[in-house]
Amino acid sequence: MTTVTSPHHPRTGGTRPAGPYQNYVYAYPHKTAYRRLTDRPLLRDLWAAEPKDALSLYLHIPFCEVRCGFCNLFTRIGAPDGLTGAYLDALERQATAVREALGEQDGVRFATAAFGGGTPTFLTAAELERLCGIAEHRMGADLRGVPLSVEASPATATADRLEVLSARGTTRLSLGVQSFDDAEARAAVRPQRRADVEAALGRVRDARIPVLNIDLIYGIDGQTGRTWLRSLDAALAWQPEELYLYPLYIRPLTGLGRRAPDTDPAWDEQRLRLYRLGRDHLLAHGYTQQSMRMFRRADAPPQGADDYACQTDGMIGLGCGARSYTTGLHYSFDYAVGMHEIRGIIDDYVRRPAADLARAEYGRAIGTDEARRRHLIQSLLQADGLDTADYRARFDSTPQDDFGAELSRFADRGWLADGSPRAPLLRLTPEGLAHSDAIGPELFSPAVRTAMAAYERK
Repeated sequence: MTTVTSPHHPRTGGTRPAGPYQNYVYAYPHKTAYRRLTDRPLLRDLWAAEPKDALSLYLHIPFCEVRCGFCNLFTRIGAPDGLTGAYLDALERQATAVREALGEQDGVRFATAAFGGGTPTFLTAAELERLCGIAEHRMGADLRGVPLSVEASPATATADRLEVLSARGTTRLSLGVQSFDDAEARAAVRPQRRADVEAALGRVRDARIPVLNIDLIYGIDGQTGRTWLRSLDAALAWQPEELYLYPLYIRPLTGLGRRAPDTDPAWDEQRLRLYRLGRDHLLAHGYTQQSMRMFRRADAPPQGADDYACQTDGMIGLGCGARSYTTGLHYSFDYAVGMHEIRGIIDDYVRRPAADLARAEYGRAIGTDEARRRHLIQSLLQADGLDTADYRARFDSTPQDDFGAELSRFADRGWLADGSPRAPLLRLTPEGLAHSDAIGPELFSPAVRTAMAAYERK
């Protein structure tokens, strides 16, 4: 599950922090800071000098059977006859163009792969076979030899789809459950029954995919500490290798966004209470905390880098909702949340000829300052923290040199375990991790904040 709040200016001055739920920073800069690239650079030029021996591959499927009330993902509800096939046709054309742009075969290697959305398992079993074939035969990814993560919903986690994913090398299946309480699911506009969720979890375990992740949400209307613990215990009964605990956000152009504001101090306090309750419950049950959201069972098999935690570049995204990263440019297609706009972007994508897919269209240049910010944000928000020697080797400076004022504020608030200039690690305290969604936005550059604030929602 990927959630992003509406763009705004987080407070950065003084010692009093902004509210704890400012923005979920799963990637920096966010796509609302991207703009149309007037020169539309060729991908072969963008990737010519890039290291290509440990790339990440992401394939985006922008379809869901329903849209949850909290969701602002780039996805549409359902698909008219023929649309998923036409989308896979376009994905194959794009993969061919991108693979040609990457150049020589021997120098290109993919270290990780993921299918996200939307809901990749909205595709039929045969279409999932084709999706895997695009990744393997068009892009050259060895899906059975690298970590492969796939997102699914309970309704679409059918036995035939899971059989395909297991046979093609899926090592991690992330199931968006959100709540085991039927009333809470309805309150989040997530139409599902617990019995169906439990049946889906049984099918995932039967498929013997090594890592099961369960997504849960706290802060739902009517949720209490007791019902939150019941959901956690229902999840723990399946002994998932990973659990993600997400705070509920209410954002513009979503179902819940039409009903309530997204800022409320009392709601902030409720979410913090539920977060701490959930965190402590999972720690007591043998899970280790990897970030504010992610908890891993102590004996879970390793999966490589955690989701969205790479500080370096080298991401290839395929599909009209995916983003790609080079050292100097992050790029994608146009971004929208509203249903009408999303449908238009998907319809445009499926009509694109291969030559048109060989150029970048929307993006944001990444200079040295933004690269430093990205490295700091995506390291500091992990429980392991930031290795200052690694930062110095990459940027020839220290985090304290570049972000001394911000780090001092975090230390004053009790969010940094050790902010001294010679500290080998910059690590958040438990309370700092709890405020990750305030820390990340406070490190955004003024230029990115301005671009996000100027973004016209659609």
